[in-house]
Amino acid sequence: MPRLLFSLLCLLAMTACASIERIAIPKSNLADPSFQSAGKVAKVDHRAWDKFLKVHTIKDDVGIVRVKYGDVTSAQKQTLKKYLKALSAVDHTKLSKDAQLAYWANLYNAQTVDVILDNYPVESIRKIKDRPLDLGPWEDKRLTVNGKELSLHDIEHGIVRPLWNDEPRIHYILNCAAAGCPNLAQKAYTAQNIQQSLHGAAIAYVNDPRGITVLPNGQIQASKIYSWYKGDFGGSNEAILDHIRKYADADLKAALKNKKRIAKYEYDWSLNDAASAP
Repeated sequence: MPRLLFSLLCLLAMTACASIERIAIPKSNLADPSFQSAGKVAKVDHRAWDKFLKVHTIKDDVGIVRVKYGDVTSAQKQTLKKYLKALSAVDHTKLSKDAQLAYWANLYNAQTVDVILDNYPVESIRKIKDRPLDLGPWEDKRLTVNGKELSLHDIEHGIVRPLWNDEPRIHYILNCAAAGCPNLAQKAYTAQNIQQSLHGAAIAYVNDPRGITVLPNGQIQASKIYSWYKGDFGGSNEAILDHIRKYADADLKAALKNKKRIAKYEYDWSLNDAASAP
């Protein structure tokens, strides 16, 4: 097969895969009008999740935060489930906006870890399927918040993205247990630290090869997060690059000067397992 034809077929295959992944992302419609309500309460007890993160996460040699899933005891798993149950009973409508964002991010991340622990060992979160055509566990209704059953997709696409639709940095604080994902925070989010966490997480991912890489030929390779959620980052390659430049360090910013095109998107779906650390 001629090399040019082979390259074109590979490109078409990659484009098709990316399109399927985008189609699998639900529309950002609020699951319930009550999720739009906010109050003034700023304090939620996230101590159990904070302790779990400090005990069971490490940062590997290339900067990926990994979870020591294999070291989590049965008692520690039950403590995590109790935290999820307690969090699900919180009346989120009384929380301030910053407390709500911290609440939903912690709930999403802790539930994701809980799903992995329930199915560990597993190579990737996408291997966890209740139905043959599932792309992963995201649509399973695993949580009940204020009497309403929710899935991970409901939290991300039905609550967080619509309510913070002017804040693309939310994509840096939700972790899907993949090595290519923005790092799982090593401390719990709170109303007091969430804005600083958004800023720090954006800087960390943008300046990591998982986020953006300028290849030796000068082309730009970006995380598929920017392809999947292109609309959240401005709707075009130029808008994505403008967003990235806001958080890029001096060297990356210089390398991106006058760049207007992203050549390809990549993502590593392997599990963020400490046992797999380089």
